[in-house]
Amino acid sequence: MSERREGSGRGKPPRIDRRKHRAGGAPRQARIAPAPTVREGVSGPDIAIVSSRAATRLAQGHPWVFRSDVVERPTVEAGCVRLRTPEGRPLGHALWSPQSEISLRWIDAEAARPGEAQWWHTMIGRAIARRAGLRTQASALRLVHGEADGLPSLVVDQYDRWLVVQLLSAGLDAFRDVIVDALRAHTNAEGILARNDPSARAREGLSRDVELLFGTVPQQITVHEHGVQFLAAPWDGQKTGAFLDQRENRALVGRIARGRALDCFAYHGSFALHLARGATEVTAVDVSAPALARAMENAALNGYTNVRTQVGDAFEVLRAWQRAGERFDTIVVDPPAFAKSRASIDAALRGYKDVNLQAMKLLAPSGQLFTASCSHHVGLGAFLDMLRAAAADSGRRLFVRDVTGHAVDHPEVLTIPETGYLKGVLLEAAD
Repeated sequence: MSERREGSGRGKPPRIDRRKHRAGGAPRQARIAPAPTVREGVSGPDIAIVSSRAATRLAQGHPWVFRSDVVERPTVEAGCVRLRTPEGRPLGHALWSPQSEISLRWIDAEAARPGEAQWWHTMIGRAIARRAGLRTQASALRLVHGEADGLPSLVVDQYDRWLVVQLLSAGLDAFRDVIVDALRAHTNAEGILARNDPSARAREGLSRDVELLFGTVPQQITVHEHGVQFLAAPWDGQKTGAFLDQRENRALVGRIARGRALDCFAYHGSFALHLARGATEVTAVDVSAPALARAMENAALNGYTNVRTQVGDAFEVLRAWQRAGERFDTIVVDPPAFAKSRASIDAALRGYKDVNLQAMKLLAPSGQLFTASCSHHVGLGAFLDMLRAAAADSGRRLFVRDVTGHAVDHPEVLTIPETGYLKGVLLEAAD
């Protein structure tokens, strides 16, 4: 699609906005809001003075303060600081990241300093207690989900007897030893690995690395969820070793699977394994041959003989099968995040529509399609609109059977939209 160029027409004089000009052609001076006056005695080395806009955002339940809303910066290194308005009103405590665009992450409103070990021990204990009921369903789960658990930029995943953590801000990284001690006390973990390789750490001025923080952690860990086993790869796998946020969606797919099944963007085959429980045959498609080799290891681990793999680009493979007249009774489309930023939303929606359109065409009569997006920048409304457009182009009549989100150990907070990124839709062909 060609890009529209503004003002490219010929033969028309440029339009003058007379509101921007005074008599005689002198431009009107832009109004610059004066910087807020900080009351004497409010400042201090461990105090961040934030704007009224930031104070309002905090009051509405969002914990982030951006660099542009810091009126006076603390002079201490990364860690825990106190928050104040320019008038001196206390706003609690926050994690301070001097180099980050997200300069402050609010953590507590109490007057007592939350940087003490007991505070971390209490907060981590509360987060873990919320997941107590999941242990009968799975041995791999998220124990701490960052902002959603009141512990901004901290991720803790459990894989059987081992933990994998991510410390994603400079302010949080200052407390790594305290965090490790609290996790050991609450879990009796045999080892704790830091997967500190996400790009977010570079924006914080932190190194990107994988580091053993305590004990030993195996290269592979056998875990189970809803009756299925698979190998997690904590040292070099995606995320912290596996995609734990899709656990309940995989169980859903396992319950509805039948006939000939297809898992697109299969990676290590986690959806394919659940499909194999009810389908007569499963084809797992992924562009990575090594990933599909791991998928077959996982199938063998469960004793499944009805799983096969197809190496290739899912877009091309689905289009070729559609032309060949192939049909599937159960299809899963779970691609990686297509929208890494707001600027890529339109391109992402085109990609989602393309692959879902092909999947819809491949559905057998009464077949079911589970499709998902993990792009935070593509909201549920936009995702549903995309599916409507794809359904219209496919010529198929499709029922919406379910709309899903994250696994329950990845809670979404209404006032923190960044905690919500995963959305899934289960469709059934009416014809």
